[in-house]
Amino acid sequence: MSNSQETPEFTEWRQVVDILRQATTEQKDDTLLRLLLTPDERSVLLSRVNILHELLNGERSQRKISELLGVGVATITRGSNELKHHDDDIKVWLSALLKEQSPHN
Repeated sequence: MSNSQETPEFTEWRQVVDILRQATTEQKDDTLLRLLLTPDERSVLLSRVNILHELLNGERSQRKISELLGVGVATITRGSNELKHHDDDIKVWLSALLKEQSPHN
């Protein structure tokens, strides 16, 4: 079935989340993410996870996190600013999730 409209089929972030959720249910999330993201984008996503982990851990300064991960301080600051938009329940949940998934757990 073709899309006769002159607009993209998918226009909302929620649709992407739903697609990822379905792929996860089908145990094809890794395949989907490899199709959607370039190697560089996957590397950036990994850095973002590490940034959040380090910020929530609270043991290193932003400068030290920057040095550890090889990213700019501005990138760390953006992650920090994003965390400020979320309540403590979300931060506790994310921190526990990241610690649970950490190979150094």
